[in-house]
Amino acid sequence: MGRQILIAFIVLVLAAGGAGFLWMQQEAGATAEQRQRPPANVNVIYPRLAEVQDVVEAVGTLQAREDVMITAEVSGRIVRLNFDEGQPVEKGRLLVQLDDRQARADLQVAEAQLQDARTKYDRASRLQSNNSISQSQVDELRTALSVAEAQKVAAETRLDNHRVEAPFAGVVGLRDVSVGTYLNIGDSVTTLDAIDPMELTFSVPERYLGQIDRGQVLRSSTAAYPGQNFSGTLSELGTRLNSLSRSLPVKAVIDNPDRKLRPGLFMAVSLTLQSRRALVIPEQAVLTRGDNQYVFIAVDGEARRQPLELGTREPGKVEVVNGLKPEDAVIITGQDRLSTGDGISVLESDSALIGGGWPTRREG
Repeated sequence: MGRQILIAFIVLVLAAGGAGFLWMQQEAGATAEQRQRPPANVNVIYPRLAEVQDVVEAVGTLQAREDVMITAEVSGRIVRLNFDEGQPVEKGRLLVQLDDRQARADLQVAEAQLQDARTKYDRASRLQSNNSISQSQVDELRTALSVAEAQKVAAETRLDNHRVEAPFAGVVGLRDVSVGTYLNIGDSVTTLDAIDPMELTFSVPERYLGQIDRGQVLRSSTAAYPGQNFSGTLSELGTRLNSLSRSLPVKAVIDNPDRKLRPGLFMAVSLTLQSRRALVIPEQAVLTRGDNQYVFIAVDGEARRQPLELGTREPGKVEVVNGLKPEDAVIITGQDRLSTGDGISVLESDSALIGGGWPTRREG
């Protein structure tokens, strides 16, 4: 039994040794093949200093700066509609006139009662100087005069409430009534929205708090009007950060002179913050694997992988916060097929970079 175990052990050792030898031979062959592989043709550029700007990209929903549902404050039948749907109106514009004949008659009664109360009080005041009337009677007449004055004011208010006016300048919406409709108190007539300018609420990440302030200019766009930008300014900053998103809610005023924008529209926002000089490279050079970003640089005829810490991105270029120096030759073509240590042959071509406009030799 012990002899069989010994034989099995010897067989396993020999097998393991053979496998190891075979692996070493394969590795040696692969290394030799790598050494014999012809250098890869690549193009390079050099990082350069350029002006970059921090830009906050966000989304938000438009809303009117002021909006209200136009309703009736008294009951009555509509005798006049003085607006067209979608029409801009000024503050104080008469929108709806209700039948006010009863209210006018009530006002006339109140005016007559006021005149009578004033006449009685004036007569009593003259008689009091001759001690022909008691003080208590004069006081009662003064109270009656005050009540009559208040009743007249109430009658005037009820008459005014038969006129439904625009509380602010804006655009009226679709109407829900017609001439002859009987309105009860609180019934809806239409909507009124102040839409030039409009208000947009969005959020700014907390890392930019030191760079934002009221009055900063921004651009916004919407899928409803492709290719068009709408300008605006930052108008209000929130007082509290959102504890989940770690961002600050802010409001912007968006210009809407043509009244194309409507409340509820979804908008994309671009807010440009501070500018600074920084090292940049073309986006074309950057490779990504998971959360890691890197480039390949040319060093003594070989490719070397170089991890990066990137910052602000702009069309065609990206800021390098850490990982590169101005003298590093960054590979911009064929880098997705390279590994560290691969041989390379650097070519010069003005068409290698998408968009062009980048130095292929070190500046300075």
